[in-house]
Amino acid sequence: MTFLSFLYNTIPGRFILKPLASRTFSKFCGAFLDSTFSSFLIKGFVRKNKINLEDYQTDGIRTFNEFFRRRIKDGKRSFDQTPEHLCAPCDGLLSIWQIQKNTVIPVKQSSYTINSLLQNDELASEYEDGLCLVFRLCVDNYHRYCYVDSGKKSENVFIPGVLHTVRPIALQAIPVFVQNCREYTTIESPVFGKLVQMEVGAMLVGRITNFEGEGIAVRGKEKGFFEYGGSTIILLLKKNMVKLRPDLLENSTRGIESPVKMGEMLGQTSAFSISFSLPTPQ
Repeated sequence: MTFLSFLYNTIPGRFILKPLASRTFSKFCGAFLDSTFSSFLIKGFVRKNKINLEDYQTDGIRTFNEFFRRRIKDGKRSFDQTPEHLCAPCDGLLSIWQIQKNTVIPVKQSSYTINSLLQNDELASEYEDGLCLVFRLCVDNYHRYCYVDSGKKSENVFIPGVLHTVRPIALQAIPVFVQNCREYTTIESPVFGKLVQMEVGAMLVGRITNFEGEGIAVRGKEKGFFEYGGSTIILLLKKNMVKLRPDLLENSTRGIESPVKMGEMLGQTSAFSISFSLPTPQ
């Protein structure tokens, strides 16, 4: 039994889990990872996760969190600027879900509603029969993210919570996305309509850092970054606004997460209904 399996699938483990998932514990870990005392962790982290340092800017890094939020070198993540193309806002493992009757992302005992995710019934109602794209960032991914498209941007809405891991073992046991700290904004895209871009924190993530408040989003411009831990970005799209790549849809119907890179084309604007049968609540 792995440590995460012990935490999420046993009674003693869940007793230990409560303080580990707290924001207080995360802030304590974040303070250590912000200190120069944490620098000794970097070499082992790079080796364990097989990170190619040649891709990143590493000059002047003094702490583990500085390394974790490292910038990538120019040209390593070019963002597709074709207006009709919907592109990934981050590196990660992508799952696609159809939103039906307000319910999305059913995983064994747990299911998630758009209302509970956003805590805004009026906004949630706009995404009935739309799509939910979930990008799960692993610890070896690039942890900076961009605006998915240009348009008028709302204020950032922060929803406090706890910080569970976003690995599948936790998703099976706990409604993670509606319990974890998260922050979202809406973007009025002239191509894809009003969309929601949300960042979800995870265990040991010290901060979700977004650079800008209400204003104008610029497609491909850096929106912010996560600090240590696996994290998630969620996109909500209205019905019939995009036709996604068949390979991504096919993987999602089979329960397979698709690895994608920031700026990669995921689909394009479409006036037609989606022809694939995506996972829906049982």
